[in-house]
Amino acid sequence: MNKKINTIAVLGGGTMGRGIAGLCAQSNKKVLLLDISLDEAEKSLEEIINGHPPAVDEPNKASNITLGTFSNDLAKISECDWVCEAVTEDLNIKRDLFEMLEPFRKEGSVVSTNTSGIPLKEISEGMPNRLSRDIVVTHFFNPVKIMRLMELVPGENTDPEVVKRLADFCSGVLGKGVVHAKDTVNFIGNRIGCFWMLMGLHKANKALDKGISMETIDALMSKPVGLPPTGLYGLIDLIGLDVMDLVGKNLAVNLPAGDLGLSYTDFPANIQTMLKRGQIGRKAGGGFYRMIKLQDGAKAIEAFDLKVGEWRKSEKVVLDDKHSGLDVLFLDDIDGRFSWDIMSSVLCYAAELVPEISDDIVNIDRAMRWGFAWAKGPFELIDEIGSDRIIDRLLSEERPIPKMLQTLLDSGSSKFYVEDGTKYLGINGRYYQTPEE
Repeated sequence: MNKKINTIAVLGGGTMGRGIAGLCAQSNKKVLLLDISLDEAEKSLEEIINGHPPAVDEPNKASNITLGTFSNDLAKISECDWVCEAVTEDLNIKRDLFEMLEPFRKEGSVVSTNTSGIPLKEISEGMPNRLSRDIVVTHFFNPVKIMRLMELVPGENTDPEVVKRLADFCSGVLGKGVVHAKDTVNFIGNRIGCFWMLMGLHKANKALDKGISMETIDALMSKPVGLPPTGLYGLIDLIGLDVMDLVGKNLAVNLPAGDLGLSYTDFPANIQTMLKRGQIGRKAGGGFYRMIKLQDGAKAIEAFDLKVGEWRKSEKVVLDDKHSGLDVLFLDDIDGRFSWDIMSSVLCYAAELVPEISDDIVNIDRAMRWGFAWAKGPFELIDEIGSDRIIDRLLSEERPIPKMLQTLLDSGSSKFYVEDGTKYLGINGRYYQTPEE
């Protein structure tokens, strides 16, 4: 049997489907792109070529894409080595589509569902054994062409050879950074990244009451701790409060009992009010920040002051040297205490989730670097801060030591990564060779 992936069927021409189809076409692979109508498929192809950004670097590569519809052309997936479902995030729609396609799929083809949070076990429940053996989650991040991360999630019955085959293709041909995750809610990147954002909104609200400005919060939650320059509020403006609300609702239903994230699945009241009036972020003209045009034609940024509920001129914040690096976490002032409160929470959360969401720390660190643009993943960051400093602070605050920090402590070592990062600490307290990126 030919194990190479040369032909791909992408089912769904939305944002993610276009991105996946375009990336495969750019990589000189033949793509069958199916949508609900030929008109919709043609619109998708137009976006692949001329969108902002386009899904292909070279417009002529779009000639690798053949268009069709679910009603007329689903049988053509029999010619494809990989069938990638990328329809809307609705469990029933996905299940219905898999029931339709399974009779047409050729023996040995790989099947994936592109989802950011629906558990694979729910999508494949009751499906034929052949499908449960060949199916995985491929969670690409948007925009597909630009974002390096792709989370690969097998089901309980997935053949390991299927996982390897798709991992090799996505890394070797498509150039993705493949992270191996488990079939748990929101997988790795969104589990930790969304915890940071939702938890951050609650803790930031309390910090505002103590006199920190929104702009200072964003300044502290960016370069000093190795996070993107958007900070907290700026990142949520980019994603959209409506999206974060859906994420929170999904987490509220699917997080396991006792999970720390359950305390933060709802927005604080003032942010819930923003959501209700449609003030959801950049795509709606403004969220926590907005760009306005002045009478002289110049542009200016305004911030929505959460304390008074009004727009005001945004302040430019320049942190001094002592607040501009990781030592800010240990400063005994309002900025330092806030920074420690947020960052210690997310680092402890990540350290408690091994092996629940991943069998090792490497996949978690890579997911956060490749998917959320963190300069260092949680365990790399703990190494840089100093595990002893973190553990001593947690003990002084009578907070529990999370699993992987306890494993590190019991091992007698102080670093999760040793020998210039070529070895990492496993869940059994032993060091293993770090896989190549």
